[in-house]
Amino acid sequence: MELVVQFQVLNQSCQCLAWKPRPVGLWPCPSKSQHVVAGYSDGTVRVFSVSRTEMELKMHPHAAALTAITYSTDGEMILSGGKDGIVAVSSPRTGMTIHVLADHKGSPITVLQCTRKQYHDFGVEGGELWLATSSDRRVSVWASDWLQDKCELLDWLSFPAPAGPEGLDSLPPSLAAFCPWEHGVLVYMGFGLQKEALFYSLRKKQVLRKISLPAFATSLSLSPAAPFMAMGFSDRLLRLQPCPAGDPQDYAGHDDTVHLCRFAPSGRRLLTASHSAVLVWELTGA
Repeated sequence: MELVVQFQVLNQSCQCLAWKPRPVGLWPCPSKSQHVVAGYSDGTVRVFSVSRTEMELKMHPHAAALTAITYSTDGEMILSGGKDGIVAVSSPRTGMTIHVLADHKGSPITVLQCTRKQYHDFGVEGGELWLATSSDRRVSVWASDWLQDKCELLDWLSFPAPAGPEGLDSLPPSLAAFCPWEHGVLVYMGFGLQKEALFYSLRKKQVLRKISLPAFATSLSLSPAAPFMAMGFSDRLLRLQPCPAGDPQDYAGHDDTVHLCRFAPSGRRLLTASHSAVLVWELTGA
C-alpha cells in the first residue's frame, strides 16, 4: 500500500486510462515492460512505461477531450473516444491513427471495450469484437481484424428514453459490457423507460432478459471469473447481482456516487470509487 510510480502532465486533466493487456499464455515477467495508456482533456493520448517510469509516446488523435480509452485484446491498437463522439484507432508502435469513426458524433463516448472472438463468429472476419457506447443511449458493436485493416459494423443498438427536463450531462451514464460468461451477449443499462439491466444477444438480435434495478446505475463491471455483476448508484449504494437470477446483495460504505466499479482479473476482488474514497472488496462467496 505505497505509491510506486507517479506520472504528471502539467496543465492537463487525465480523463481515462487503461492497462496494456498481457499476451495470452504468457506468465507475468518482471523484466517485461508494463504500459498504461491515458487520455487527456486536450485530446492527446499518452503511453507510459511503468517499469521504465517514462512517457514513451504522445499522440493527438482527437480535437476534443477524451472520455474513454482501451487497448485491443492483443495490445497492438489503442481505441479512444472523445467528448464529441469521435472514436479513433491508433497504433502505439507507429503513433499513427489508422481509423476515425464518426458514427457516434455529437454525443460523448462513455464506454469502449474489446473482447476476443472466433475468427468467423457472427459471419464476419476478424478475431476481435469491440463496442462503443455514447451518452445518447446508442451502442455500436464492431468486428475487427487489425492486421488486415478491417473494421466492420456488426450491430447498432439504440435505446429509447423519456424526455428528461434536465440537460444531457445530468442524466445517468449509458453503460455497456460484453458478458464474460455468456458468449455473444452484451449487458446494457442507462437512462430509459425503466430502471433495468438488459441482456442482448448479438446472434438473435434481441433482448434475452431483464433485471430490475433500484435506480439508474452510475457504474458497471462484470466478473471475468463468475456470473456476477457489480453496479454502483448515485445514492452511495453498491450492488452485487448474481446472474442470470438470484437475490442481489447491497453494500454501503461510500460517501458519494459510486462512479467506478472494476473486478480484478481473478474475480476475487472488486475495486469501487466515489468522490473521495477508493474501496477494495473481497468476494469470499463468489
